[in-house]
Amino acid sequence: MTNETISRKSLTNEDFLKLRQVTEKIGQLLSKRLKGHLEVIKPLFLPRIILGNFIKSAYTEEVPGTERAFAELQEGFARICEKPFGLPRKLQPPLPPISYQLEVIPYQYPLYLGGSEDRPVSITSPTQWILSYRNECPLDRLKAMGKGKVPRQQDEMRQTLVNHLTLVIFLKHFPGVGQLLEDLRYRVETRELADLGGLPVVILKAPMETFLPTDDFILQITRISGIAAFQEIVDLDAIENILDPYKEVLRNLNG
Repeated sequence: MTNETISRKSLTNEDFLKLRQVTEKIGQLLSKRLKGHLEVIKPLFLPRIILGNFIKSAYTEEVPGTERAFAELQEGFARICEKPFGLPRKLQPPLPPISYQLEVIPYQYPLYLGGSEDRPVSITSPTQWILSYRNECPLDRLKAMGKGKVPRQQDEMRQTLVNHLTLVIFLKHFPGVGQLLEDLRYRVETRELADLGGLPVVILKAPMETFLPTDDFILQITRISGIAAFQEIVDLDAIENILDPYKEVLRNLNG
């Protein structure tokens, strides 16, 4: 979901204060449950079963299909590595090990109030997360290095790009793992981050809708707080209409 597709609703200050507290509680619960699910299923995400001997590992036996996966990784990396990161296009195998530990961070995007191209408000979703293999270089640091705000560390930037690209390719080659996440009620999609050179990342979305108040209301809140940041609000009415994907599949069999 982006600022082009999210619903808008008018709010009073009283409604906002109440809904913000509820949204915080729901967001914390959803995040805790997601991390619990990922901890259980992380053995399914072993990077070596997609890249084999193209990454360093204690195991040396061949894994079928890894040449194709590495070619996709090389192609994806070459497309995004130069701008804004200034990295060489060629990946040299074997690549450094990729941790099979999974991590999630809340999905954020910029909102330009009133169509202004000035400093945007950073919007955080309480129901969407970026899923990746664990990185030593988080995306905000990667972004700062890409913009030259902090010294560029080529190894860190390369590893973070490779980690995200590998997970995207993994879910493409093993759709059953993505289906398992869908069965756990998470919508799985790939989204490109424009401010990171079009880096594709895996997005997980919980099965409930959110909305934003009007631009004027968001501007009022951010002026009071002095922070150009805002959180989407969980639509409590939509909670009653949460769909069960499994039920929908069975219902479609009935015609």
